[in-house]
Amino acid sequence: MITLLVGTNRPNSRARRIATYYRGLLTDLGAESQLLDLADLPVDFIASALYDNAGTNPLFNRLADLLSAGNKLVIVTPEYNGSFPGVLKAFIDGLPYPSAFQGKKVALIGLSNGGQGGLLAMAHLTDILMYLGSAVLPQRVRLPFINKDLNEDDSLNHDLSRQLLREQAEALLAF
Repeated sequence: MITLLVGTNRPNSRARRIATYYRGLLTDLGAESQLLDLADLPVDFIASALYDNAGTNPLFNRLADLLSAGNKLVIVTPEYNGSFPGVLKAFIDGLPYPSAFQGKKVALIGLSNGGQGGLLAMAHLTDILMYLGSAVLPQRVRLPFINKDLNEDDSLNHDLSRQLLREQAEALLAF
């Protein structure tokens, strides 16, 4: 089972749309997958699911269970202020340490409106994931100028973007 983690809690995010697109690629390749969208986090999870309240919030626990159900993970993250969204870091901080990520194989997809395509977000996230015992797939996909590449049909306008995502999906399955 491959879990696709939408790395923002923004409703109807482009990261969610890319994760859905990627899920279609995985289906085409015969892989089973599930979607974990941080938009489904309880609004009060920082107070109700972290630290002394760890394990007590059923909505947070359901998302944590989705993460633990698979041995492979794809994180689709936008770049916010030169890194990945704070909600993703807070979600990671609320998970069991280090077992939630230990031994998982992770693929990263970064996106941004600018030309770097989430490069800084993926670099910061890679450091954290490796610290937590994950193996990060070297083929990280950057999707720059996502506002021009992602179209109304939730597909990608650029052949290169589609090719890179498919190649990464194939590499993840072999990883």
